[in-house]
Amino acid sequence: MKKFMYKEERNRILDETGIKEECGVFGIYDFDAHNVASTIYYGLFALQHRGQESCGIAVSETSGPKGKVVSYKGMGLVNEVFTQDSLETMKGDIGVGHVRYSTAGASTRENAQPLVLNYVKGTLALAHNGNLINAAELRHDLEYTGAIFQTTIDSEVIAYHIARERLHSKTVEEAVNRACQKIKGAYSLVVMSPRKLIGARDPYGFKPLCIGKRENSYIITSETCALDTIGAEFVRDVLPGETVTITPDGGILSDLSRAVSREQEARCIFEYIYFARPDSQIDGVSVYAARIRAGRFLAMDSPVEADLIVGVPESGNAAALGYSQQSGVPYGTAFVKNGYVGRTFIKPKQSSRESSVKVKLNVLKEAVNGKRIIMIDDSIVRGTTSDRIVRMLREAGAKEVHVRISSPPFLWPCYFGTDVPEKDQLIANNRTVHEIQEMIGADSLGYLNIERLREMVDGLGICTGCFNGNYPMDPPTEDIRGDFDK
Repeated sequence: MKKFMYKEERNRILDETGIKEECGVFGIYDFDAHNVASTIYYGLFALQHRGQESCGIAVSETSGPKGKVVSYKGMGLVNEVFTQDSLETMKGDIGVGHVRYSTAGASTRENAQPLVLNYVKGTLALAHNGNLINAAELRHDLEYTGAIFQTTIDSEVIAYHIARERLHSKTVEEAVNRACQKIKGAYSLVVMSPRKLIGARDPYGFKPLCIGKRENSYIITSETCALDTIGAEFVRDVLPGETVTITPDGGILSDLSRAVSREQEARCIFEYIYFARPDSQIDGVSVYAARIRAGRFLAMDSPVEADLIVGVPESGNAAALGYSQQSGVPYGTAFVKNGYVGRTFIKPKQSSRESSVKVKLNVLKEAVNGKRIIMIDDSIVRGTTSDRIVRMLREAGAKEVHVRISSPPFLWPCYFGTDVPEKDQLIANNRTVHEIQEMIGADSLGYLNIERLREMVDGLGICTGCFNGNYPMDPPTEDIRGDFDK
């Protein structure tokens, strides 16, 4: 029952806020022994878009008592959880941080990361972005050999396996590699040991991970925008299937023993369509440029006469600009977004007239009144939000509303960290584009052609499972998303 209730709550949140991604990770090692907690704080602040449920920081002093880790985490946004006083108490020259939105495991403080493990070889602190498809099986095996779990997240399964592999490995990075050979699914990891900072990315490259440098510090994080925020320079991406180890003696050491062929790589395309900040670059491709291309492709493949092109903020804006550049129809602003509304807020009672969409967005009537509007958004999940936004444009005086979506229709669930729900929850399941158009009240509707996706990201290997059911690995036989509670 609890698992069912959790999924119902997740579906309600998804209906209000759109698709969501699990989290962002940040790790830093300062070879000059400066405290890093405040730097992690600002790095997480830059990654806040990747998760707003909880956050945490763990730090350690490499010259101090081996295995002493100071950690702090809580529910809410980065600037809500941490204060100047709490950061000043966190002394350490190596550390990891995490922002979370749950796709596996309930939304509780116990499930906030980083996870800190004390074991016979010392300590580990781990931050994880992604979703494992064999987590339930691995957890079951660990429980039957005496493991006691403190959380309901798959990240703890990874941490346990690293700790166990460390007992018969020469180095912690060898233990990380061995553990990664057992887990299946999507993962970008940052692991802190007493004297090393380690990053690992799954062989398919589902989730982004990159390396940066600032003076005598090295950083491993989810997106390059976090490097820009702290004044660090981009060094390179962590490659799919790569484990990198950062130490003062060795600098960046690489292990590619888990890599697959480039043809097998399967990055989550929604990093480029929606998740990542537009000022980030992932695997050599600008997120902003990819969204511009998506808009251009929409204009080529789904043209329509109109007076104004507008984007649904924020991820629809760049695609709307690309549509305008290709079509010649003027680009403008139709929506004012409330910047103080996060992922959650007090939901009005059903009897109230306030709409959760109107709390976040309002229409500029002067911009749309009497005009034929092309509205660009990144996706349609259930269609209820799109229906409300189209209605808002009409109420503001729009003569026509043509909807264009910078992704193909969702037809299948995602098991790798994107909160795309079961098939029967998806508006495109068993419906034609024309039927969806009528349901959301648009004058016309066009999606991005699936064949355009690889061109959108300069030919990189991508996962298209949520659009066509062709997953890069066999999905689980049952829907394991949600928590592990029985």
